[in-house]
Amino acid sequence: MSEPIFTIKPNTMSSETSTPYTPASTSTTGNEAVTLADEIKKYKTEALIEYLQKEEDLGLDDDDLEIFRKQKITGRAFLKTSKEEFERYGMLGGPATVLADFAKECKEKKLKAFSSYRSLRDVLADYGYVSDGIEAIPLFSPPAYVIRDDDKYFEECITEINKRLRDYGTLRPDSLEAMRNEYVASILHTALHIVRDETEKEFSMRPQHEIIGEKSSGRVDYAIKV
Repeated sequence: MSEPIFTIKPNTMSSETSTPYTPASTSTTGNEAVTLADEIKKYKTEALIEYLQKEEDLGLDDDDLEIFRKQKITGRAFLKTSKEEFERYGMLGGPATVLADFAKECKEKKLKAFSSYRSLRDVLADYGYVSDGIEAIPLFSPPAYVIRDDDKYFEECITEINKRLRDYGTLRPDSLEAMRNEYVASILHTALHIVRDETEKEFSMRPQHEIIGEKSSGRVDYAIKV
């Protein structure tokens, strides 16, 4: 989601609370670093196209990307495709050369797994912030939408949260991550339903979604895409 639409603020809330930072869970293969190619080879065709579109310096246009669809090129196939093969598929020499070079760079580029960082300070330092807390990260300020008390999704969410409070007891900052995530998932699903109705846009949410950055890679607890 490239641009926030708005935040959702229940009108029954009278104060704001915060909890200490807890790193998102990650999965690794036992190595602290993987190559960018290790991540790209997991992509199906549409995921690969979406990734390549974000690499603006590649200069690809719709015709170039349509070749990926027509030839059903996945991430694994892309990494093995040569300049000559791209040209045989109908691509011009310029983008064919750029893509072949980019595939080679992906095989050599190392990514550090988020799980290998020892502290939040180390994570922030890699991205140019000197701090021990998330307050150093710039926040966005989308417009707020106040939820009605009788909103059906809001009522369902409160019912689910009350059920969990009865079963689990009071949620504390030191509660297990799996327990916290059950509450978070309920709130996020509710927010998506409300925003979907208000904006008439389609959203999807993926738990434990793989994120690939310029320097690091790893899984975030939840990723939301419009």
